[in-house]
Amino acid sequence: MKNNEMFWNIDRIMKLIIGLFIAAAVILLVNYLRNALLPFFVACFIAYMLQPIVEINRKCIREKGRTISSLLAIIEVTSIIGIIIYLFMPSVMSELETLGNILRDVENGKKPLSKEFSRLLIFIQQYFNPSEIKETLSEFHIDALISKGSDLLGESISVIIQVLGWAMTLIYVIFILIDYPQISRGFKLIFPFKYRDGAVSIVHEVQDSMNRYFRGQGSVALCAMIGYCIGFAVIGLPLAIPMGILVGVLYMIPYFQYITIIPIALICGIYSLSGAESFISLFGESILIFVIVQPICDYIITPRIMGKAMGLNPAMILLALSGVV
Repeated sequence: MKNNEMFWNIDRIMKLIIGLFIAAAVILLVNYLRNALLPFFVACFIAYMLQPIVEINRKCIREKGRTISSLLAIIEVTSIIGIIIYLFMPSVMSELETLGNILRDVENGKKPLSKEFSRLLIFIQQYFNPSEIKETLSEFHIDALISKGSDLLGESISVIIQVLGWAMTLIYVIFILIDYPQISRGFKLIFPFKYRDGAVSIVHEVQDSMNRYFRGQGSVALCAMIGYCIGFAVIGLPLAIPMGILVGVLYMIPYFQYITIIPIALICGIYSLSGAESFISLFGESILIFVIVQPICDYIITPRIMGKAMGLNPAMILLALSGVV
């Protein structure tokens, strides 16, 4: 009791109350400014991911500063994404139209529908309607936006605000990339001088480990993305490329790639309504792709790439994976 009384004195209680008050005020302020802060935090994450590309550009063009290298990194990544969209968007739109036509034929009674699929059809129409997805993707076409003319300016103010938000994010990314070293050095000033050296060393160790992990995991995810895209395309799964890309992106988070089995099952269910292929056959082939690609990524690609990135022997990585499984 005496120790508790000595510890919880008036001074400590007041410091605790003031600290809680400040924390609540900060939370309320962040919540109030979330719409303004979101582009900035997104830009910080994008700049963090683009930082290795900027360094590679600096070495290639032998630039002392960072302005040209930062702009080149943004142009390179944007160009790659644009090329991917240009190459695969027509096939994606065509496959969405095919799935939409199948649903419309079922709704109009042109194709018979068994009772067990009726509830599935209602769920698909509410949450996974291919026609609505196609219309959403069509809105991103520049020529469609231009053709709307004054209607876009007069009736779609929210679209303009979103465009300005993305433009602000791009501006944030450019300036953060250019001043990335200064921002990193200035980050240590957040810590009190008494604890600065220890805190900065810990931050550097965490940052180095995160850099190696994300780069290694990103390489593994890219290999998985390529494998799933090829596998889904070989079995003739509709929307094979988007599903393969989605699996690869979710591969960055362990075991989250299996969530894609749900949309794949929905796609197989819609496609099976046309009578071209049975649901069991197409969905079984899709699961077979997981059975083939997943072990290759887990037991061959991951030990080699992550072992090199984290400085561990591939056998140790494989042993860790075996223990988790």
